[in-house]
Amino acid sequence: MTKDDLYPYLTECAAEAARVARGVTAAQLDDPTHCTDWDVRALVNHWVLYTSHGLEHRALRKQLPEELTARDFTAHPDWAEAYAAQLDRAVAAWADPAAWEGEVDLGMAKMPAAELAAMIIKETAVHGWDVATATGQEFRVSPGAARLVLDVVVQHGDLYRQYDGFADPVPVPDDAPVFDRALASSGRDPRLIG
Repeated sequence: MTKDDLYPYLTECAAEAARVARGVTAAQLDDPTHCTDWDVRALVNHWVLYTSHGLEHRALRKQLPEELTARDFTAHPDWAEAYAAQLDRAVAAWADPAAWEGEVDLGMAKMPAAELAAMIIKETAVHGWDVATATGQEFRVSPGAARLVLDVVVQHGDLYRQYDGFADPVPVPDDAPVFDRALASSGRDPRLIG
């Protein structure tokens, strides 16, 4: 996969994530989610950290500062607008062709930049769906983005399960929509309604 293959989906999923974030109300932040042990606030903080700050830092080949990993982004009433602005900065950082070259040092391992970008697109979409479902919304992706997310989930599923990032796959019909199959492969039940 190259920048030309992935960048449109990165842009698409970031825009959809910003839209969903703007639909989360302050009253919903303490609500439960289908993600074990995470309320909406914890889920949103994880989503914001890795899909916007993490995305930009990876493009720039910088490690995430400890201050960011401990921050409660939702403590600020305009967190959704701040997230949208940070997503814009992250997407802009990946617009540079140099961001797609070589490997990204993750601290404990290195990964080809394009492969890492694909994984962050998956994170943006899957956790976007998590947030949307927990707050009565829908996370929408194009057929191409859905196919990419499914491919990443299948390729890296065992790794995510090793670190409790995915549960066991949920059975769905073979003819289920592609994004539903991606969600199910990641251990999420796509029949949950937002």
